[in-house]
Amino acid sequence: MSSGSNLRNGGKVLIDQLVIHGVERAFCVPGESYLAALDAFADVEDKIQLITCRHEGPAANMAEADGKMTGKPGVCFVTRAPGACHATIGLHTAYQDSTPMVVFIGQIARDMEDREAFQEVDYRRFLDQVTKWTGQINSVDRIPEMVSHAFYLAASGRPGPVALALPEDVLMEMTGIGDAKPYEAVQAYPGPDDMARMRDMLAAAERPVMMLGGTTWSADAVADIQKFAENFDLPVTCAFRNQDRFNNYHPNYIGETGIGCNPKLLERLKRSDLLLLVGPRLGEITSQGYTLLNIPNPQMPIIHVHSGAEELGRVYRPDLAINSGMTGFAAAAAALQPIDKDWSERTHDARAEYEAYIEPETNVGDLDMANVMALLREKLPTDTIVANDAGNAAGWVHRFFPYGAYPSQLGPTSGAMAYCVPATIAGALAAPGRQILGVVGDGGFLMSGTEIATAIHYGVKALLLVVNNNMYGTIRMHQEREFPGRKPGTDLTNPDIAAFAQSFGAFGEVVTKDEDFEGALDRALASDRFAVLELRVDPEAITSKTTLTRIRETALSKSAV
Repeated sequence: MSSGSNLRNGGKVLIDQLVIHGVERAFCVPGESYLAALDAFADVEDKIQLITCRHEGPAANMAEADGKMTGKPGVCFVTRAPGACHATIGLHTAYQDSTPMVVFIGQIARDMEDREAFQEVDYRRFLDQVTKWTGQINSVDRIPEMVSHAFYLAASGRPGPVALALPEDVLMEMTGIGDAKPYEAVQAYPGPDDMARMRDMLAAAERPVMMLGGTTWSADAVADIQKFAENFDLPVTCAFRNQDRFNNYHPNYIGETGIGCNPKLLERLKRSDLLLLVGPRLGEITSQGYTLLNIPNPQMPIIHVHSGAEELGRVYRPDLAINSGMTGFAAAAAALQPIDKDWSERTHDARAEYEAYIEPETNVGDLDMANVMALLREKLPTDTIVANDAGNAAGWVHRFFPYGAYPSQLGPTSGAMAYCVPATIAGALAAPGRQILGVVGDGGFLMSGTEIATAIHYGVKALLLVVNNNMYGTIRMHQEREFPGRKPGTDLTNPDIAAFAQSFGAFGEVVTKDEDFEGALDRALASDRFAVLELRVDPEAITSKTTLTRIRETALSKSAV
């Protein structure tokens, strides 16, 4: 670090570091515990947009979504204990989704520690399981050092969340300390021997499949991996909620491996004689509850490429493990000399199975989500950014709506509810020139729907579909499977969601029939503001594949045997 002659308080030093590290947006709920840092934002309004949210949970989710969109650490500020507790869900999502993120937490003054002072929490212990590292800055002179470390750690290797606690007296102290230099994300690169061995393994395979996922991708990396897939004519699947790692309109794309996966795709994966995993951890959802591959030795050879060395061999023993970020690996793969092997017929057949699977299937009710998705595919641009929540409403998006650009998918692989509304807002802020679509169930919507106020305040333009079936649908589905005919705790009574949206100044309209959706969609898009369409669907239409009654009848028939 260089020395400086001008005195600054700790809050000013902190915010100056964010400018140096290239932060463009920060999300917050203001708190008295970090007033000096909050004040310093006034001096950098031309460099950092401070987004004030209505709740720390959505603020953290917005920062996480921002990290997904930009590939740089999303930044969030929250106050001590209650604020930090609310933000924990965003940290957990970032941890499981490997999203770069830095959360700054206001903290009690140092001379009050260990007295159970007002809202006192030791965040280093509290957040240990949901961050890559949690630190506390106990000296004003260490602010540049520790903030730099936080950004390096959040963005390097397997990315993830970092938290820094900020004692309020440290932020008020004066210092002449100099600034750090901008961070640079550090990623491993594949060695030439790794790439040569991978090419040899591909040459020996008859039924290879490539699966993409994880983080450290970029638009260039996606283009390079597409070139590699074309050169080798490989069929490509994407891991759960990682569908934008490959152009879904491309003839080599064969579908998503996640919840509600195409059964024919699963069979192809199981019959594969080489599985090339580029980026995904192959966690519980993608691995179909850890049943897709044998543990620890898969039934077919696998090549696993991952940015975190600690992940390689963690569950599945790979025949070839490559520790690399996606940018470096994709560039090296694109440069490989193609082999004399023709897999085009298998790739063509797998693509045909995918295209058949995304054709709308009639379900029950006057408003069918499959038809809704078909019209959205027709009306919206192919580079539309889609945010979704947890829950069954997302299933129609995963199955029926293709992703044509990177980045364009904002979904919590952690399965967290209340994600969609804040992620929709964050996506619009990060890419103001693109169409944003959010899809959320009524349960998830009312966990964070008040952030429509944030959208209106900052002039965010987006389209949000609220799929309303008056229940916690995913849990109800599981109830029918495990305890058929019994449903305690899952029925909901909802407000008029369209009127709720209108009360904030958003566009709002209710849709109950297929034939009314197109007109409502056109009016929502023409409104040129944050728009909410409440889609009132039949509770029976629980997934894109089945109904509650069929699930119940299947469960009852099994119990009768």
